[in-house]
Amino acid sequence: MVLEQNVSVPFADLHKQYLSIKPEIDAAIADVIENSAFIRSKHVEKFEDAFARTIGAAHCVSCAHGTDALYIAMVSLGVKPGDEVIVPAMSWISTSETVTQAGGRVVFCDIDPVTYTLDPNCLDEKISSRTVGIIPVHLYGQPADMDPIMATAEKNGLWVLEDCAQAHLAQYKGRTVGTIGNAGTFSFYPGKNLGAMGDAGAIVTNDAALADHMAKFARHGGLRKGEHEIEGINSRMDGLQAAILSVKLRHLPDWTKRRREIAASYCERMADIPGLILPKVLPGRNHVWHLFVVRHEDRDALARKLKAEGVQTNINYPSALPFLAAYEYLGHFPEDFSNAFACQSSILSLPLFPEMSAAQIGRVAGAVEFSCGQPG
Repeated sequence: MVLEQNVSVPFADLHKQYLSIKPEIDAAIADVIENSAFIRSKHVEKFEDAFARTIGAAHCVSCAHGTDALYIAMVSLGVKPGDEVIVPAMSWISTSETVTQAGGRVVFCDIDPVTYTLDPNCLDEKISSRTVGIIPVHLYGQPADMDPIMATAEKNGLWVLEDCAQAHLAQYKGRTVGTIGNAGTFSFYPGKNLGAMGDAGAIVTNDAALADHMAKFARHGGLRKGEHEIEGINSRMDGLQAAILSVKLRHLPDWTKRRREIAASYCERMADIPGLILPKVLPGRNHVWHLFVVRHEDRDALARKLKAEGVQTNINYPSALPFLAAYEYLGHFPEDFSNAFACQSSILSLPLFPEMSAAQIGRVAGAVEFSCGQPG
């Protein structure tokens, strides 16, 4: 096989995205600066309203970043010392560390080996008299299996907090993620499907009382300056990020469509490559492809070969949460989370971003086929 030369593929290209909407972004930033609308401005309120409508939630509470979104939500849901919160074994550490920060205790649950999301079949054995909630993560952009998760939560009187950091606009059986549980948290880290030009986050909910408490807690305990009804924290989305996100939000449906087209092209082109396990979308799941994650038994060798061919890759995530040094105190073993343990050594994320050219898509698929056919 002869690969096309001089076509390199970065893992993502945020500058290319900026150039595609440069006049809109520049105008939004200029308006913020001209009006000194830096904190709790009209831009923040406009984005909160627009994002809530887009997701289909009654309320949106913006904050500084996705990690704070999780923390604010859990504090407002009433997590207290001794409470246990169930978290999937495969995710970014924000999902679990915020449980501890809110005063709770993390209880890890294994993942489904196909979707990499929380396996609802493992939930019952993780629930104790101290369990108060479940945090399903819609990992890589594919929704978790929410029906059985919600059924288990209802049966046991638990809240459900959806971690939607990688799943903007994803849907589960026609329902947008973030609107199925008690609340949903979002990250707008620059590389997300909807990314700011800095840190930013938000929480959506249909519960007015919960939204009110979260907004107060994120703003020093009060909705008006100088009025502090409770002790809170300082976690505010700034005007620049809100203005930028409002512009990008208008383009998100088209970008999501393009991500799906690229993922479909990858799946078609790489379907018959020996030793390569492609991602699968299960029925009722509307994947938004934040990441295109394949599996290969010699993942590290494949990554090296692709780098040599000019294709940048990433590993999301090289260690499942229970096996990080931060959680050594829990004393877990590989067999405790066999699916997550197997995934951590075989997963590899390939480039996927809406601005990819046809040549870049072809280059990635060709390089994967070429690399999988080469001896180690």
